Amino acid sequence: MSSGSGDVQNRDGEFWLFGYGLCRWLRPSVLASHQDHRGTPSSPGRVVTLIERSFWETLDDHHSNDPDKVWGTAYRIEAEKVTQVKDYLDIREINGYTVHYTKFYPADGSSTINTLVYIGTPDNDQFMGPQDPQKLAEHIYRSVGPSGPNIDYLLSLESALDSLSPESGDEHIKDLANRVRAVKDGVDSGQALTRELSRSSGTNDQEETEKQGF
Repeated sequence: MSSGSGDVQNRDGEFWLFGYGLCRWLRPSVLASHQDHRGTPSSPGRVVTLIERSFWETLDDHHSNDPDKVWGTAYRIEAEKVTQVKDYLDIREINGYTVHYTKFYPADGSSTINTLVYIGTPDNDQFMGPQDPQKLAEHIYRSVGPSGPNIDYLLSLESALDSLSPESGDEHIKDLANRVRAVKDGVDSGQALTRELSRSSGTNDQEETEKQGF
């Protein structure tokens, strides 16, 4: 993968944008998101980035069971939309992401495509590194930013990846999504119990009042 300028525009002025489907890279939720997306400065959410496997395996906690292929989608941007799309992406991906260029390998075996991709690399301030998966799930459940709850981002990503191909599911994302759902179910059950106890207490107070003749 190159971080310099790349030849991603064809003769018609179109270019291809890569939505995270790259061989030999991992997609961990290790990038903080605050101010503009799924968290706040005091409680930054978590979003995914691409990390080269050779680097990830030097860290304390890597996903050794992950496959060597990370799925995603390549989007063809028409010439008349190129400036508009790039301007939008430069703003949207400002939180720790930088522009890179890479090849995209279509699932049907057709020729590779040169694409532009935004990646949060390990040398930026938002890179969090490996995190305990359960604590990460609890943090994602609590985080909310201008773009909405962090949990919505995670579950939407899980659904999108599952829909690409029978092979496209991401084990890291799936495990994290399951953990977040379990956290949510636990919180919902606790809230339901609290409401039930509150109603029960209110009923008992009313009965006691009636007994005393008030």
